[in-house]
Amino acid sequence: MIFSDLLLALVTLQRLGELFLAAYNTRRLKTRGAFEVAPGHYPLIVAVHAAWLVGLWWLAWDRPPNVPLAILYLGLEAVRVWVLMSLGDRWTTRIIILPGAPLVRRGPYRFIPHPNYAVVCAEIALLPMVFGLWGYALLFTALNAAVLFVRIRAENRALASLPPSPSWGGKADADHR
Repeated sequence: MIFSDLLLALVTLQRLGELFLAAYNTRRLKTRGAFEVAPGHYPLIVAVHAAWLVGLWWLAWDRPPNVPLAILYLGLEAVRVWVLMSLGDRWTTRIIILPGAPLVRRGPYRFIPHPNYAVVCAEIALLPMVFGLWGYALLFTALNAAVLFVRIRAENRALASLPPSPSWGGKADADHR
């Protein structure tokens, strides 16, 4: 199925590009005095996401996609771009704290506290369903939820421990994938 291969290739290239962008942003943030918090769970996040994508290539490459769900998934990717653009150079795949920086309050961050995580949860559930892999969607939704439970708690603890930002009065930002 050509469309299936194209969609999976798009997702794969997107994820690889995001890893390069995240590494670049992390290096730049660290030169500005930022630091990483709770890196111990990061390999587990990478493992879950890599297994999700590898498994999709293995199971879905030749399955006909559900076109309405595929369109919904592509629309979700527009929300992902909105999230990344809203965070700008502060978006990474790790928990990176930039002391004194105000929380991002633009874009989807005006509406919910962790829109990036919401998008990732939706992606992990929706893309397998595009290919009729409902059990796969449930399995990886559960695995992702477990990893995010650890991650969001670590991130929120880190943010709560910081002194107020002089330019905003809130905590530093660290909402990542």
